[in-house]
Amino acid sequence: MEFMENFEQAEKMDQLRSKILKYILYKKRTEMEIRQKFCEEDPNAVEDAIEYFKELNYINDWNYIERSVREWMNLKSLSIKEMTYKLFQKGVSKNLIEDYITKYEEELFEYEMNSAKKIWNKKVQNSDEVSVKEFLYKKGYSRDVIQKIKEHENGL
Repeated sequence: MEFMENFEQAEKMDQLRSKILKYILYKKRTEMEIRQKFCEEDPNAVEDAIEYFKELNYINDWNYIERSVREWMNLKSLSIKEMTYKLFQKGVSKNLIEDYITKYEEELFEYEMNSAKKIWNKKVQNSDEVSVKEFLYKKGYSRDVIQKIKEHENGL
């Protein structure tokens, strides 16, 4: 009888791991996304599965940050604040995000400057400078970045 219970538990665990594996192979996910998706399952089994996949490096929030930031840098014009917010929404810890930003501070600042320049050049053609500055503030760009771009564009 005990053997059958253990066998059934092992089979359920394998099924859960298979579901989670399909979920994370389709698109890389954060730990929080996995917990939310499988909240109806046994919490202990979900945690065991997460730990199992973390050991295999299928789940790694640091790698998730790196991939996401690289993708955004290639495809979008975002401020560092916007990136931070998006990562935080996905459940990445604030400390991990801050560590990443600190480690790649110069590269991210350069990217943010270029992003702000693109937005400035595009928007200033159809709007006044005040409107463009307000737009950039709303998007999370710092006053320093906006001021440097304004000075650069005005030849100061």
